[in-house]
Amino acid sequence: MRVYVPLTLPGLAEAHKAGELGPAPLRAYTVTPALREWYVSDDIEELEYAALSRAAAASLRMIAEDAGAPRRRVVIAVDVPDKAVGATPGLDEATLGQVALDAAVRLSTAAAVHVDAGDAEEDVAAAAAALPAADAGDDDAQFTVDGAEDHELLWFGVQEIPGLLR
Repeated sequence: MRVYVPLTLPGLAEAHKAGELGPAPLRAYTVTPALREWYVSDDIEELEYAALSRAAAASLRMIAEDAGAPRRRVVIAVDVPDKAVGATPGLDEATLGQVALDAAVRLSTAAAVHVDAGDAEEDVAAAAAALPAADAGDDDAQFTVDGAEDHELLWFGVQEIPGLLR
């Protein structure tokens, strides 16, 4: 099963140093029945993109919580056995597709690393700052948060992580 693990650049640096994503339980996003129903598509590529987007939104929240983190969203795509993925109860629309991994995952098994380009930093910073107001129902703030989603995450191989951390 392909899962998408949200991180920040400092989190990616820690994972790179440790050689694994963890500790468990580890929050990730994947194509769950609830996400499939919400997205209303049978196209697996579209559904996986939706799960990746959910992980990118979680990365944005992690960035908002870490004032020192560079303003670039990070998501790692990993293939794990189905039995390693546990459901996360009590989810709402904001956390559709969220699951928990019951063990740390070796970074060397990652399929890809997705990271914002440098030109997204300004919009990601604005989105991170606007999250509290958007969560409170401010439509202008939500527009700012949505602006980060206009930036596509770039694809990198695991071997490219050291270059991303410079």
